[in-house]
Amino acid sequence: MLCWNGEAWKIANERVSGNDTELVFDRFLQAVAGDADQAIENFARAVASISGPFAFVFYDAVHGRVFFSRDCLGRRSLLRGVDDDGSLKICSICDGSSSTHFQEVAFEGVYMIDLEKYQDTSEDSAEPYKIDVLPWSSDSSPPAGHIKPPIPPMNTSSPEEQPPALGLETPFVKDLQSKLHQSLTLRIEDVPAPPNYIQGESAKIAVLFSGGLDCTLLARLAHDILPIKEPIDLLNVAFENPRVAAAAAATFKQQNSSASPSTEPTSFYEACPDRITGRSAHAELQRTCPGRVWRFVAIDIPYSETLAHRDAVKRLMRPHNTEMDLSIACALYFASRGQGTVSEPTPSPYTTTARVLLSGLGADELFAGYGRHGVAFSRGGFPGLIAEIQLDVSRLGQRNLGRDDRVLSHWGRESRFPYLDEEFVAWVLQAPVWEKCGFGLAEPQSEDEARHLEGIDKEKMALRLVALRLGLVSVSKEKKRAIQFGARTAKMEKGRTKGTDALS
Repeated sequence: MLCWNGEAWKIANERVSGNDTELVFDRFLQAVAGDADQAIENFARAVASISGPFAFVFYDAVHGRVFFSRDCLGRRSLLRGVDDDGSLKICSICDGSSSTHFQEVAFEGVYMIDLEKYQDTSEDSAEPYKIDVLPWSSDSSPPAGHIKPPIPPMNTSSPEEQPPALGLETPFVKDLQSKLHQSLTLRIEDVPAPPNYIQGESAKIAVLFSGGLDCTLLARLAHDILPIKEPIDLLNVAFENPRVAAAAAATFKQQNSSASPSTEPTSFYEACPDRITGRSAHAELQRTCPGRVWRFVAIDIPYSETLAHRDAVKRLMRPHNTEMDLSIACALYFASRGQGTVSEPTPSPYTTTARVLLSGLGADELFAGYGRHGVAFSRGGFPGLIAEIQLDVSRLGQRNLGRDDRVLSHWGRESRFPYLDEEFVAWVLQAPVWEKCGFGLAEPQSEDEARHLEGIDKEKMALRLVALRLGLVSVSKEKKRAIQFGARTAKMEKGRTKGTDALS
């Protein structure tokens, strides 16, 4: 029996066509056929051959074993826990019991329970079951009982002399555009039509859209892949934040003592940082790709609606339980609902039909997109920068993607992460760090190169140059901003709460 939540884009490096669940099931059945000891090794190799986001539970009835795991980047939700009566549960989402019973299944490898050993365990044992793990191994030839991960170690070499400046024609930049195009193609080509689909009007693909570099670059590349008559929805969420609104009203009153402050909720939404950049990036997409219907969906969330859905969001994100978890989960929850307003051709309510949502997550970790990467370089040069990126890459699977998967899938939609494609990540990690960002590079050799780089930040410089190659001049210069601050879900109430504080 197989419980499968995921997408197998490739199996044994071959692109999957047809029903991936059936192919995975057949591969697992073949792996566990025959000798009991060899079946474990075969199953580990079968899991390692799958490229894509997944979580699964597989019951091998012949040998009395249960296998369960997530992909090495943790892109799909899988929880495990023990009830008060000692019963083990493996599930995608917490049930009605306390979240203290559950934890995210770690991405250490493939877990196995031998049910025969389980039955032999005494009733008074503190651990009524034994879970073995077949761990990931970084060795090129993993030892018995280990799994070779699809992502290799990072290239940690430092330059012997100052590297040249990056430019529009730099080979890595051109290859990056091609590799990202390939990753995106796997995720959006041949997407089935959603329910009530109307060709030329309904969207199959939507983008979680802040107007920032990472998501807008995905939208622009999607234009080169999808049929021109297929609309692309851009989901942009903004929240009424009482704390921010009160501060703005007080400032307005001080500056305009004789006038009444305008505190209409609509002004709150359009003043959100992500709404401002979203409108700007939408306009740039329309200019660079005029034949496409780019449907900007303005998702405005009043504070009262945030409160009304707060408990539902908290249930979905369990066992996570901090203020930061809630801020991020709220933004994703309402964005993925896809219910807002479109202004073209006339303002009207709209709910996206798309079931596939593109996310730009992963770009900051791979291409040194955080401000602390610049700090690391200023303090430790290339070795310091490399160490910081290594730390980020090692924690990619801890980015709470399981939490995000539970929240987004609540609305019957699936998130896809082109920057986290295994082959793409492996290719980026094998490149030297100075080809990915602009820290420590030489000055441009020509006036044309200098003009192209004007206003381009060093963080994620290679991606910024890809955006520039594709005509996204303004987007290539956008700054990094966290979703909870861009959409204003962070710190909605007054007080000194921290993101790491547990929810009451």
